[in-house]
Amino acid sequence: MASDNLYAPFSSKREWEIAKWAKLQGTTSTAFTDLIKIEGVADLLDLSFRSSVELNQIIDEQLPCSRPPFLLRQVLVGTEMCDVYFRDIMQCIEALLDDTKLAPHMVFVPEKQYTDETKTTRLYHDMNTGKWWWATQKAVEKNSPGATIIPVIVATDKTQLTLFRNKSAYPVYLTIGNIPKEIRRKPSSHAYVLLGYLPTTRLEGVTNKASRRRMIANLYHSSMKEILKPLKEAGEEGVMMTTPDGKMRRMHPILAAFVGDYPEQVLTTCIYSGDCPCCNISRNQLGRENNNNELRDIDETLNVLSAFEDDPGHFFQKCRESRIKPVGTPFWRELPYVNIYNSITPDVLHQLYQGLIKHLVNWLIEAFGPLEIDARCRRLPANHNIQAFMKGISSLSHISGKEHDQISRILIGLVVGLDLGNGQSASRLVRSVRAMLDFLFLAQYPIHTDRTIELLDNALQDFHNNKAIFMDLGIRSSFNLPKLHFAKHYALKIKFFGTTDNFDTQYTERLHIDLAKDAYRATNRKDEFRQMTVWLERQEKIQRHDQYIGSQLNLPFQFTSPQKEWVPPGLSITNVLHLSQRPSLRNVSINDLVTKYGAFYFHEALSRFVILAHRPSLTSTELERAIWGVHMPVRRLWVWHRIKFRSTDPFNLHTTTVDSVHANPSSQRFDTVLVQIDKNIHGIHGYRAARLRTVFSMPPTISRAVFPVELNVPIHLAYVEWYTSIPQNADADHGLYKISLQQDPQDRSGHGIGSIIPVSDIVCSIHVYPQFGPFAPNEWTNKNVLDQCSTFYINPFTNRQLYRLLG
Repeated sequence: MASDNLYAPFSSKREWEIAKWAKLQGTTSTAFTDLIKIEGVADLLDLSFRSSVELNQIIDEQLPCSRPPFLLRQVLVGTEMCDVYFRDIMQCIEALLDDTKLAPHMVFVPEKQYTDETKTTRLYHDMNTGKWWWATQKAVEKNSPGATIIPVIVATDKTQLTLFRNKSAYPVYLTIGNIPKEIRRKPSSHAYVLLGYLPTTRLEGVTNKASRRRMIANLYHSSMKEILKPLKEAGEEGVMMTTPDGKMRRMHPILAAFVGDYPEQVLTTCIYSGDCPCCNISRNQLGRENNNNELRDIDETLNVLSAFEDDPGHFFQKCRESRIKPVGTPFWRELPYVNIYNSITPDVLHQLYQGLIKHLVNWLIEAFGPLEIDARCRRLPANHNIQAFMKGISSLSHISGKEHDQISRILIGLVVGLDLGNGQSASRLVRSVRAMLDFLFLAQYPIHTDRTIELLDNALQDFHNNKAIFMDLGIRSSFNLPKLHFAKHYALKIKFFGTTDNFDTQYTERLHIDLAKDAYRATNRKDEFRQMTVWLERQEKIQRHDQYIGSQLNLPFQFTSPQKEWVPPGLSITNVLHLSQRPSLRNVSINDLVTKYGAFYFHEALSRFVILAHRPSLTSTELERAIWGVHMPVRRLWVWHRIKFRSTDPFNLHTTTVDSVHANPSSQRFDTVLVQIDKNIHGIHGYRAARLRTVFSMPPTISRAVFPVELNVPIHLAYVEWYTSIPQNADADHGLYKISLQQDPQDRSGHGIGSIIPVSDIVCSIHVYPQFGPFAPNEWTNKNVLDQCSTFYINPFTNRQLYRLLG
């Protein structure tokens, strides 16, 4: 084989591409072997391997490892031998530091960032802007000057591998806080490492349930202790490593954050189920808004746990008194600079979407009844960012986090105007719903300040101030919910570790597909975890070789070089308006625009637009007189049925469609949009809501006749029907802005006032809630509601960008 073969150990580019396809995208190993054993296939493709076994042998023996191999430790629990598969955690950290596509973006220094030069308001986003890194750096520096911190983030989550046979896996994931969150959270970045698989035994041979629970908890902690053991010495003494900037630094890997759902948090912190994993508040006090949110005393817990060795006779009694499970050696007990109660991070997926929003939806359905709630769901207008629940939401089962996300975007619109009956006002209920939704959206800000964190706490306080309505209605007897209580800790956690998108369990849920479920499907279901680890190692080798080939061919890395000008994380993506090069229809008559598209005053609006383009200084009276003497040579136009808004990720330069607006008569869909009317006004009042009727352009010959070149008139124009100006203040209860279709009082046709504007003035789509009243009218549908209803509320929860503008 030629020494200059870039694709070695594969003989050619074609052989390499086939091997990569087979391991990363192809079918099963058996199917691949059957394919290349078809007579002549291997010879025609000039393959050096004739089966999956031979291909695997090449990968195993000739491709270098990108990450450390898996080790096996066996643990005897009772009479059962349990397997623990894991990797050397220090080698995993080194592999992340050596990753060439991640290296240019890594940070190693804590920072205090402020909103302005007065340095009075802090900024929080990535981990290095939080207080934990700063405080830990100082603590380590006292004992070891010149130290560099590696914040270790560990996540565990048991997951089902099969629908039947009840087969599960218990993966442990690792990443480091030195990698910016915008990169870390993308599965394609491979910034998470599968650290190991924990035992999933149920210990069914142990008949005593209490003993079984203790044994399972101790098995978990002993396994985690074995996996994380190298962090003890490395965290205290430091390890010399070469950082991506070419410098040798003494690195101190320290467990900073633990990511998991509530059962994982309970198991990790050794608390009783129903208690808070961060503070020692009594479980019958969880629902109170003014409770103390100080963390548990870790020293007190360690003193209790020390009785396991010092006073074993009273160990169980002391644990019961302190409401701590009797785990002799929790994995975090000897790790340096670790406070496990501080390390528990917010979990937006399970605490908010699958927790509080799930509860809130059920309470509202019980308060107002499923029939009216579902009827309103079916009558909401369509929008790119809003899922249509045409069967309602009351009958949904096994609702996913994404579905709860979509429900939260329409929830406030389903209850505005509803009547509780018996003369009870729904004001407090509506306020509580709005407060919970505000908390949900504020909690997911990609960048926080001291001010926005104050708003977060205020939203939670508003919910507590109004939640008693659910008790008055007999829906709740108490609010002692651990997930509701944990919301009190969000502000502190954000200040310590950065924004919640640093630790969202949605990332690890996504990793289950690649690193657990797909791995399991590649096995023959016998001794599956050994096969899964081998399969994953081969995947990583192929990915590393692919990265090497790309670097040698000077292909762009997955992530671009760091930006020269700093842009706040999550706010750097700019939406760009995009129209297809070819129109949806050519030669559409103005009469069709009036009759099919609903652009009833198109001719008058076009005349006004043309006159103002030539004579922009005309007064409104002079303009109205001038349009009667205008003869327009325009008879047919080019029309587009859809506007897209695209965003480009600043790290990997991938472009995606994040929003779209439709004006299509065939689907009877004419969406509502937000139009910028004054660039000099900051905030929502520089915009106005409108309904898009058509997007058009004149044929070039007609355009040159109507608009001389020196006028510089936009090529693409839009006809919109205006809604009334956005009020100065939102409603005091639900916080929504009310708008109505703007009509000429002298025109009784019912059509809205229309104008022609440049398409570039359209900022985004908006979703609106119809003003239903006490009951949703039967004649309204999601197709005709924008025509049948004249008064609406602007939905601020359409997406997070619009919430920052309207919230």
